[in-house]
Amino acid sequence: MAEIIDVGLVGYGLAGSVFHAPVIKSVPGLRLKTVVERHANESSKRYPEIEVVRDVAALLKDDGIDLVVITTPNTSHFEYARDSLLAGKHVVVEKPFTTTSAEALQLIDLARRQNRIISVHQNRRWDGDFQTVKRLLDQKLLGRLVEFESHFDRFRNYQQPGAWREEEGPGTGILFDLGSHLIDQAQVLFGLPQRITADIRIQRDFAKTADNFELILHYEKLKVTLKAGMLVREAGPRCILHGTKGSFVKYGLDVQEEALKQGLIPSSPGWGEEREEQWGTLNTQVGELHLKERIETMPGRYQAFYENIVEAINGQAELIVQPEEAMNTIRIIELAMESNRRRATIPYSSAISDFRSQV
Repeated sequence: MAEIIDVGLVGYGLAGSVFHAPVIKSVPGLRLKTVVERHANESSKRYPEIEVVRDVAALLKDDGIDLVVITTPNTSHFEYARDSLLAGKHVVVEKPFTTTSAEALQLIDLARRQNRIISVHQNRRWDGDFQTVKRLLDQKLLGRLVEFESHFDRFRNYQQPGAWREEEGPGTGILFDLGSHLIDQAQVLFGLPQRITADIRIQRDFAKTADNFELILHYEKLKVTLKAGMLVREAGPRCILHGTKGSFVKYGLDVQEEALKQGLIPSSPGWGEEREEQWGTLNTQVGELHLKERIETMPGRYQAFYENIVEAINGQAELIVQPEEAMNTIRIIELAMESNRRRATIPYSSAISDFRSQV
C-alpha cells in the first residue's frame, strides 16, 4: 500500500461535504483525489485540486483510488459498496450500513474474499459526551449501572425540501438515521441485548416515515432506553445514567457537527471542546465521600475514525468500527420494527445462519 491513500468520495450532499470531505482532508495519510457529483461541481469550489466525475463507474476505473467512501442515499449503499469491493477498493459506508442485515452480511463476506476492509462511518463513537460516559463506566464511578438513557432530539416542524431520509421507502426514517448512532453506541458500551421493545411513530402531520422512536434494549440487569424525535423544542438531557452508587446527567449535543457545518476542520484550535456550562453532572459516592460536581467533557475527535482507517489499511491496527457491529445495528433496527408491528417485546436473534443459507 502506498504511503498516501487516495480517496474517492461518492456523493457531495450533507454527509459528503460536511462529515467526510473536511475530515478526510485533515487526516495525514489520506488524499481526497476524486468526488462523484452527478450534476454539479460543488466539491471543486472548496477543493480545486480534486477531480470531479459523474458516476461511480468512472471512479472505480481509476486504479489509483485505494479507498471509496460512500455517502449516497441508503438504498444505494449495498450496490456501490459491492461494486467497489469487486473493483479491489477498500470501502467506508456512511451509516446506516445497508437497509437489511442480509445485505450487510453479503458485503462482509465479499470484503473477506477480496481481502479488503469495509467499515461504517460511526463517527459518533468519538463524540465528547460518549467518550466521557465510556470513561465514567470504565472507572465504575456509578457502581453497577442499572439504567442508561440516550437521546438525539431535534426540532423541525416543517417539511424540508429534498430530504430523502424523510421520504417513505427502505432505509428511511429516524430509526435508520439517528437510531443507527444510538444503537451503535449502546453496542459499544453493553454488547447485544437479550430482548427489544420498540415504539416507532409518525408525529408530524406532513411526515411520510417515522420521525420518533423509543427503543428499549433489555439486558440481564440493565435497561437501556434510546430515544429520538423531531418535535422536541425544549431539549431534555442528552444522556442519563443511574447506578448503585450514583447518577450522571448530561445536556447538549456534541459540538463537532456544528463546527463542521460552519466550515471548521478538526485541526482548528480548540476542536471538539465544550464550554463549561455544557459539562455533565456527576452525583455519586466515592469511598466515604458524597461527590457532586461538574465533569469536564472529553474533547471529541471525529478524525479518529479516519485515522484508524489509515492504520487498518496499512496493517498497523485493528479496525475499530467492525462491519459485524454495523450489521448487528441493522439487525436491531429490523427487530425494533417487528416489535413495533407486534406491539410486543421480542428476543434478540442474529439469524446469521438463515442469511448464509440465502447467500
